[in-house]
Amino acid sequence: MFNIAPREAQIMDPQERLFLETTWHTLEDAGYPRAALAGERVGVFVGAMYSHYQLLGLENALRGRGPAPANFFASIANRVSFYFDFRGPSLALDTMCSSSLTALHLACASLSRGEVRYALVGGVNLMLHPSKFVFLSQARMSSSDGRCRAFAAGADGYVPGEGVGAVLLKPLADALRDDDRVLGLIRGTALNHGGRTSGYAVPSPRAQAELMREALRAAQVDPGTISYVEAHGTGTSLGDPIEVAALTQVFAAQAHERGACALGTVKSNIGHLEPAAGIAGLTKVLLQLRHRSLAPTLHAAEPNPAIDFETSPFVLQTRAGAWVPGHDAEGRRLPLRAAISSFGAGGANAHVIIEEAPPQPTPAQPAQTGALLFPFSATHEVQLRAQLVRQLEFLRRNPTLDAGAVAWTLQTGREALDERACVLAEDLPGLIAGLERALEAGTGTPSSVWRGRASNGSLFDADDADVAQLFRAWAERGRLAPFW
Repeated sequence: MFNIAPREAQIMDPQERLFLETTWHTLEDAGYPRAALAGERVGVFVGAMYSHYQLLGLENALRGRGPAPANFFASIANRVSFYFDFRGPSLALDTMCSSSLTALHLACASLSRGEVRYALVGGVNLMLHPSKFVFLSQARMSSSDGRCRAFAAGADGYVPGEGVGAVLLKPLADALRDDDRVLGLIRGTALNHGGRTSGYAVPSPRAQAELMREALRAAQVDPGTISYVEAHGTGTSLGDPIEVAALTQVFAAQAHERGACALGTVKSNIGHLEPAAGIAGLTKVLLQLRHRSLAPTLHAAEPNPAIDFETSPFVLQTRAGAWVPGHDAEGRRLPLRAAISSFGAGGANAHVIIEEAPPQPTPAQPAQTGALLFPFSATHEVQLRAQLVRQLEFLRRNPTLDAGAVAWTLQTGREALDERACVLAEDLPGLIAGLERALEAGTGTPSSVWRGRASNGSLFDADDADVAQLFRAWAERGRLAPFW
């Protein structure tokens, strides 16, 4: 699908390959097929930190087991821009553990300047060579029992994790105009550096507090309206108390009640994704906004004795709970807002303020006058079958979805690949039944379900002109809703 030869894939950093695949999924989730953004001013901003595949490949090459790989962080972003034909800035950056939130800040700046119309932002982190763990052990940075105990007693080191993530950014006014599904609103971002401290890897609470104040100023919101903080929280005995002290400086100065703001970190759940830690935190916050609930921070039943939560504005979120909006002095409901921190080990810091998406009216759909066409496609039969299974499971979990909206998304928001299936149905139960038949059938299926390969003509036993005439006739007789 990505037109990468096997030998080229062999020498390519897996981080590059994974981020390319993740970009595809991100655009699909946003409802944008590749053709919709090709040639557009789309910027790509990605955080990366390790190039250990080069070490692994060199060892194999010296043993005569294959060519030595070529590792360039820039290619993680540039490959995406090349394949999707994006024409905006394309860059990978390394500020260590704050890389992906720094990428988010730069992307927002590029959007605000009008330099790009869209921005793809993300981060990727894989652990590909044992030298990383040798270094962490020598530096005594790793957790002694393999658990991240952020803000908890017994915290003695962090747990590295693997992951990749991305989001598509667009100005809010444009997204609302285009009826895009908005997951959240970036109210403000800020970057700084801790300057000189008592040690290169020792964080500065003063710099962290200044950073948060700057992000709040950019967002034009009061800290008292923030009801959740996704902290950096790596689970170290030094860093965690410093972070809470900095947060308390900012939040306690306002009218924040004790324990009014929930505090947590995704690192206790999936480990520290290092350059991708920021995108992991952002993903967690967006999911919490979607479900209006707060996920628990694990391994923190006993708080760190060096952190005085009793007199702070924060409560450590150790159990799943509802995310309840607050109210202002006049009793008006406040939107759900969260702050996200990422601090690099070298002192480069990033902070972001996120708000729930504004209410969106349901896009007007054409009146359904007949059956709907639900197209599915993939590069090969195995992938198509997997996609049909996923779609079937999703529909069974979400039986109240609007069938017309599903048809619209499948018809306008997906790339048309060679291995295809089509289901003709009037409602969701009919679509579910059709998918079940499609999974059982090969080519030459009943008149409401088709399976086949477009490139060899097996999808329909007719030429393109005949197929177009058939669909026009169906539409005229009301068998198809006008979504295609």
